[in-house]
Amino acid sequence: MVCSQLEIKHYDDFQLTNFNTLRIKSTAKQFWMPDNYGEMISLFKKFKNETPIIIGNGSNILFSSKGIESPIIYTGNIKSSFILGNIIEVEAGIKAQRLSKLAYEKGLSGFEFLIGIPASLGGAIYMNAGAHGQTISDCLISAKIYDFSKNKTIILTKEELGFSYRHSILKEKPYILLSAKFELIKKQKAEIKARMDENLIFRKNRQPNLALPNAGSVFKNPNDCELSAGALIDKCGLRGFRIGDCEVYENHCNFIINKGNATSVDYTNIVFEIYSRVKEKFNVELTPEIIYIGKMTKDEEKKWKILLK
Repeated sequence: MVCSQLEIKHYDDFQLTNFNTLRIKSTAKQFWMPDNYGEMISLFKKFKNETPIIIGNGSNILFSSKGIESPIIYTGNIKSSFILGNIIEVEAGIKAQRLSKLAYEKGLSGFEFLIGIPASLGGAIYMNAGAHGQTISDCLISAKIYDFSKNKTIILTKEELGFSYRHSILKEKPYILLSAKFELIKKQKAEIKARMDENLIFRKNRQPNLALPNAGSVFKNPNDCELSAGALIDKCGLRGFRIGDCEVYENHCNFIINKGNATSVDYTNIVFEIYSRVKEKFNVELTPEIIYIGKMTKDEEKKWKILLK
């Protein structure tokens, strides 16, 4: 059902399968699709007594198969960009891969790594996404943020955003990204393209594309271990391990793919089994990168409490 409240596109009981890269079947009680961040701020004010869930490309998230009660705001239509010289300002909903190509078209370097990341800008900054020696925070100047606690828009500098490995201050405070400004580096387009192609080849050879539904890297690489999360999982004999319709990807063990009709329970169970076996064999506690959204069963709640402690 489409509603016209606030003249912003809105659906009730909305199926989310095509709005998460893992392709989990889940239903949102309310799903809003603003066309600009003026409309998005109107929604923030509407929901001032509860923080809505913001999604872009739907990577790095696990929707509950039991559904989502909180309102969801989709940023995919909020994707304008402005480029002046080597300065680029873009809105939160632009896809990372589009941003990489946009920079390349202007002969600007710094976003080559984004060509292989299935995220929106908002998700990339929230997680401080990175690959191949680059991170989204490297070239960032400032970000326009909506502060839910004060119901107003603020500007934060790179330093104020508190970036670290797979972390930003957006994870700690009631902040929502609206747009961000970057200073890139002028380079020859051929050099930029060559690096983008290398990154795509690496991803094709090692990581599943979205034809094999997945949520991205499952675990952060541990700080206190020489081995990566994927290598630890592999050494536990879990390559190809399966629970329900969730399976550890054969080519890179830090990815879990949906073989067809996976549920959030399947995903939770396989993540917890991986965590438990790595802890038992190596005494290393892996930390999930994946964010769970929605209602949990009692068993899921118990397991995620342990996973995120």
